[in-house]
Amino acid sequence: MYKISLIPKENIYSIIPLLKILDDEIKDEVLKSRLDEMILQNYECVGVYDNDKLIGISGLWTLTKYYIGKHIEPDNVVIHPDYRGKKVGEQLIKWIFEYAQSKGYTASELNCYVKNRRGVEFWKQHGYKIIGYHFQKQF
Repeated sequence: MYKISLIPKENIYSIIPLLKILDDEIKDEVLKSRLDEMILQNYECVGVYDNDKLIGISGLWTLTKYYIGKHIEPDNVVIHPDYRGKKVGEQLIKWIFEYAQSKGYTASELNCYVKNRRGVEFWKQHGYKIIGYHFQKQF
C-alpha cells in the first residue's frame, strides 16, 4: 500500500519530473510559472508515495457547472512507468473519489486524449462516460 496525500503548496514543484513524462518539451521555468498561477486558481495536487519517492500525481480542480453541479476534475494523472500495472492508479482514483465526497462534491469529470487508449479504457473502467469532445485553440 502506498501513501496518498495532498501535496503542500510549498512543495508543488516536486511534481515537475512526473509532468515531464507527459510532455518533456515544456521547460521547467514555464511549468513553475504555470503552477504558481494555478495554485492561485484553486488548484490542488495529490501525490502517491512509495516511502518518500513521489510515484504518481493527479491535479485536482474543483468547480461548479450548471450541467453537472459541484464536481472534481482529476487533471494530468501520471503514474511513474516503473509503477504502472501495480494498481497505483486504482488506489489514487479511490482516494480522489473519497476526498471529493468528503467535500460534498456530487460528480467528477475529466479530459483524456483520444490517442491515450490505455487512459480511455482506465477511465471507462472507473465509471466515466465519454460525452463530448475537448477543443483547444492557442492564441
